[in-house]
Amino acid sequence: MARITVTGANGFIGSAVTAALLARGDTVWAFDQVHGTQLQALQRRFAGLRIQLGEISEWQHVVDLLRLANPDAVVHCAAVVGVVAGAAAPKSTVRVNIGGTHSVLEAMRLCGTRRLVNISTEEVYGHFRADRIDEDHPCLPLTPYGISKFAVEQLSRDYQRRYGLDAIHLRTCWVYGPGLPRPRPPKTLLEAALARRPLHLPGGADFRVDHVYIDDAVAGVLAAVDVPAHAHDVYHIATGTAPSMREMLDIIIELCPGAELTVADGPMRFDEQHEVVRKGALDIGRARQELGYRPNFDLRTGLQYYVEYLRAAGEAGASSSAVPVATDFTSSRSQR
Repeated sequence: MARITVTGANGFIGSAVTAALLARGDTVWAFDQVHGTQLQALQRRFAGLRIQLGEISEWQHVVDLLRLANPDAVVHCAAVVGVVAGAAAPKSTVRVNIGGTHSVLEAMRLCGTRRLVNISTEEVYGHFRADRIDEDHPCLPLTPYGISKFAVEQLSRDYQRRYGLDAIHLRTCWVYGPGLPRPRPPKTLLEAALARRPLHLPGGADFRVDHVYIDDAVAGVLAAVDVPAHAHDVYHIATGTAPSMREMLDIIIELCPGAELTVADGPMRFDEQHEVVRKGALDIGRARQELGYRPNFDLRTGLQYYVEYLRAAGEAGASSSAVPVATDFTSSRSQR
């Protein structure tokens, strides 16, 4: 059993990672701004959970956390997440993503914690130069979010060189599944399909991106935490495939008969102001070889599980006031 600190532990990926660590018997110190519904649900289920509230960019909060937790590793999920959120609040994005990571790195240095597993993103690349790319692809981020996340990687490398910290960056891509907070496909598509509400996407039919089911993302995090030594400091945690939006719609319509979903040709957009850059598949050969990472969910399988969860959550909501907890699904199926 290990002692792990998870920052951003009430968030989408953070809560799923926390649940999986607790389920295998680790002690987890969960750090977040709020004691939200995900952490409350986990606290009811697991005796090994410790919760510390604070602000990631406040140095004293973070060093107090690590002094209390004395962790074997930190899984760093706390961030302003996403292109749209980053563009809407660039100063907060820099403060939280870069300043918050600096707080974590300094606290680790002073408290003697060596391993950092940082959740990074494909947005560090900017436009993909090929349909499938590996970790050596040039990093030319184009948005405040992508720039901040690449800066986090570079800052961590400085601490790695100067102080011997073991900083590992997991670049993942469009993670989805129960608990996804942002209004983004496939969440928006599935919710419309299950509500029998027509939904038309004004562009992106041929847009391709590597959609990663939450359980696979968690499995990659746990593998990075556990491996004794790392040959690299960056790994892709993804599926290695990039179905088109048109193919996604076809699968959802098959899973949800009667769904009225359509998508037009043209560019994919997050919203009216933000067009999505060219993306594709993330090559996962390095993670397979070094971490033993094997994704279990292709897009069809992931969407099927997501549909089952949303249907069950809808039925529970209709009959009780209980709040569905995404980690009830993810922790039981996460595999290394």
